[in-house]
Formats: sequence, structure tokens, C-alpha cells
Amino acid sequence: MRPWVQTGIYGPYKGDTPMDTRPSFADLGLPTPLVDELTSQGLTEPFPIQQATIADALAGRDTLGRGRTGSGKTLAFTLPLLARLLESNKPRENYAPRALILVPTRELANQVCDVLAPLARRLGMRTTTVYGGVGYPKQIEALRNGVDIVVACPGRFIDLMESGHVDLDAIEITILDEADHMAELGFLEHVTQILSKTPRDGQRMLFSATLDRGIDKLVRKFLNNPVTHEVESTDENDAMMTHYFFNVSQANRFDVLQDLCAAPGRSLVFTRTKHGARKLTEALIKAGVPSVELHGDLSQNVRARNLAAFSGGKADTLVATDIAARGIHVDDIALVIHADPPEEHKAFLHRSGRTARAGAEGTVITMVTENMRRHVKRLAKDAGIDPISINVAKGDAILEEVAPGEREFKEMPSIEERRGGGGGRNGGGGRDRDRSRSGGGRSYGGGGDRGRSGGGKSYGSGGGYGGGRDRRDDRGPRDDRPRDDRPREDRGPRDDRPRDDRPREDRAPRSDAPRGDRDFRDRAPRSDAPRGDRDFRDRGPRSDSPRGPRPDSRGGRPGGPRGERSSSSRPARSY
Repeated sequence: MRPWVQTGIYGPYKGDTPMDTRPSFADLGLPTPLVDELTSQGLTEPFPIQQATIADALAGRDTLGRGRTGSGKTLAFTLPLLARLLESNKPRENYAPRALILVPTRELANQVCDVLAPLARRLGMRTTTVYGGVGYPKQIEALRNGVDIVVACPGRFIDLMESGHVDLDAIEITILDEADHMAELGFLEHVTQILSKTPRDGQRMLFSATLDRGIDKLVRKFLNNPVTHEVESTDENDAMMTHYFFNVSQANRFDVLQDLCAAPGRSLVFTRTKHGARKLTEALIKAGVPSVELHGDLSQNVRARNLAAFSGGKADTLVATDIAARGIHVDDIALVIHADPPEEHKAFLHRSGRTARAGAEGTVITMVTENMRRHVKRLAKDAGIDPISINVAKGDAILEEVAPGEREFKEMPSIEERRGGGGGRNGGGGRDRDRSRSGGGRSYGGGGDRGRSGGGKSYGSGGGYGGGRDRRDDRGPRDDRPRDDRPREDRGPRDDRPRDDRPREDRAPRSDAPRGDRDFRDRAPRSDAPRGDRDFRDRGPRSDSPRGPRPDSRGGRPGGPRGERSSSSRPARSY
């Protein structure tokens, strides 16, 4: 028997109930300051998942919510969380956090905090985010100064827990958002460890599209007789989403994709690999389509900058991988394109759910080459969709039909211009482990990336996106290019470079430079006598040079010429 109560399945509003009978946020029991803030944002009527969960969550029940992306899950847990914290107002020591929201990705952490922060400020509460890819000091300082709510990714949060920077004793409410994706990324062990440190009598809410991959075990272990609310992923939302399978040849695959992305409106393009996202972004930019990329090889600063460029209208096309796209919440995405169909139908549905959100219309196009047809047929069956399958080539009328409007191609900066645009070696992302290989700050996001050959898929006849030459063919010899323009990984060994920024010929003789504090171990201190300007190999026998007094500690080493010694026979220097 399942350890939770199934209270029903809620479909989206279909218009068969008079609008004035639908509950408002005030009707659900939310405090007036929250209702006023929602009204100021133009939010007056709750979505079905919000109607279903808020009342039980306000009552302190552990809650299990299941709903597709775009169903309004974020407000479904943030609103009751804030209302309960406002009501309890329990005293706490050291301003320790009172609520914790765990999410799988940085992007989702920022998206949740963007929704949460204005509401929290209205109630006088403070929030912060904790995730990897950025430095520790600011996160530690925020926790030390005191916050009410932390939105965190499990990995970095565990680090801060183990280093003693987080106290969970005051946690009243813990929320897991997109728990199924945390399981896919292997975070369940971290999640279990974190939940074990929170007070047992605290309220817990979990939101997940599915209950597989160990989520059911998590529910049984940490949720106390939870009430479950589920929103159907059919009817109106699916009716607003039109699916197409475009059967294309490998030769015209990129031409079709380029035409779609050049149409007015925002387009979100999915690739299977990070390499594919880099290559496709660069190909689109070369073709005159302003595009940015989003994947795990980019630093957090670059990811945030690219997402801001997409949401702010500087680039209408975002090329992303599945993991990086989790948490993308950008309004008015008219077109989702599966450049590389995913392996599983759940990923297909999650990708597709980035359009047709909150009742808006949207189009989903899957690019299908000959060798993919059997796979996408199975995807459609598992996903429960009935796509329009059509053979498509460059210039076909169907392209104008699904993505209407005049195509616009802009003259874009060259690769070298974008690479030299002041973004530093890693596009402004710092030197963290996720640092970008994408280059300069003027880049639209994909421009500075030099890419790597191999892997990924080709979007043209020439072995790369667009059928052109690999970008490496345009490079001169390594020695002809300025060293400072190359990523650190491409530089030669450190010993091949000058020790400072001066050319070797401009340096003073080596013997005139300070020798530093090297430890010579068994050697006696060198004498204070001048050594001269002679090259090491031009010196005469050691006994002919001024030696000064010789300490007895040398152990009676014989004098005379030193002879030829290989460097390997010398004692190692100590640093």
C-alpha cells in the first residue's frame, strides 16, 4: 500500500467553469502581502497545481506534487513556504536558514530565486542561492550574515555543510524540486545526507515528474504520510502544442534548421552533446543568426550571460543540452527544435515543454534523418504524441508555415573579433572547474569557442555544421598566433615560455638576478666573491675561480675541474 494519500488528478482549466467561481490566491488562504505582490505582477488566478497543493501545504502537510514543466510548480511550493514562515516567525540563533529548497541545476536555482525573492522581500525575508561553478566567499558571507531561505544545488551545499558554514537545526520546511532530475544526475546520495540533517518534525515537500529512479524510496523515508496532487499533462496544454517530424537529408539538415532559427521569435534548439551545442552555435553565428549556447562546459558567468542575452532579446536562438536547459524559464518561446532527438521520451517531453507554457501556443520540430526514423517513431509512441511527419528540404513552403515571418540574417563579428573581445581566457568565467572554453566577452555565447573535433553530429555535407570547413583549417601555425589569445590548454610547456614578460634577450645576465631562497641541502653557502659574466659552459675549472673561505662542512670534496655532468646527476632543487 502506498504511504501517501492520492487526492485526485487535476487537469488544466478548460473554460467549462465560470471564471468568477475559480478560486483566487486570497481564497486559498494566502496572507494579504503575498496576494498584493502577486497582483502587482499580474498574477490573480492560481494554476491547477497551485489550487491543488497550496491549501494542504498551508496546513503543514507533507506534500508530493507531480506535474509537467510549465504547470506552475514553483509558486505551488514557494507561496505556502513563505506564508508558513511568516506565520511561525520562530526565534533562531545566528540567523540560521529556516527553509531549504534543493534543485538539480544552477539555472533552476536562479529561476526559483527569481520567483521567490520579490515575494520574500515583501515579507521582509532574505534569500540566497548556493551552487557550484562560482566562488565560495560570497555564498559563505551571505550565510554568515543570515538568510531565511536557501535555494541550493546538493553538491555545493554538502561542501558548505561539511565545512561548518551551514546550520540546519532551524530548518522548518525542506523542498525538493525536480527530484527526478536530481536522481538522473546522481544527487540522491547527497539529498539523503542533507535531509537526514534537517529536523524530523519539519515539513517536507517533493515535486517530481516521475517516481522512478529511487524517488519512491526517498518519499517513503522522509515524507510523513504525504498528500499527493498530480496535474495531467494532456488536454489543453497538449492541444496548444503542435508536433512536427521533419524528415531531412544529412546534406540539407543545417539549411532547414538555419531557416527556422532566422524566423522572428525565440527558438530553443536541443543537441545531445556539449560539442554539438558548440559547433551548431558557431555555425548559426557564421550564417548570420544571433545565437548563444548553454551547456556544462561553460562557466557560470558565461551561462548567466548567455541566458540573459536570450531572454533579453539580444539573441533569439539558444542552443542547449538537456541538463543545462533544466530550469530555463523564458516566456514566449515559439519554437522548440530537437536537432538531435533524445534517447528517452521523458527527456523529449521535458524539452518540448519549454514552449506552449501557461496556455500559450507553441511548435515543436524534430529533425529526423534516415537513420533516426525508427528511433523517433518509438519516441512518439512512448511520449503519447501524434506528430505531423513530412519530408522537408531547403525552401519548402512548410518552413514558412510553421515559422512565419521574414528571415533575418545579420552580419556577425568574425571568430577572431569575438575571441578578442575582452572576455579573458575563459569568457569572464573565472578559473573554476567549469570554466568556459568559449573565449571573449563580445561573443554572442558560442563565438569564442574553438571547439574540438570528433564526436557530435554533422549538420551539413562538409563534416561540420553548415557544411563548411572545420574551423581549425583556418588557423595558422601555432607559433604564428599570439600566445595570450590561446586557451591555457593549448599552450606549450611552461618551461618553453619566458619566466616573465620580457624577451630573453632583454634580460640581465642570469648570474646578476637574485637566486631566491633555494635550499641547496648538502651544499655549503656560495661565496660572496664575484662570479663574472661568463656563460656557465665557458667557465674554467672551478678551482681557478675566486672561491673565498671554504667551510669544513663540505666534507673534503676534492678540488679541480668539475668535468661534464648531466643535469640528471645533479641534486634536485627544493622549492
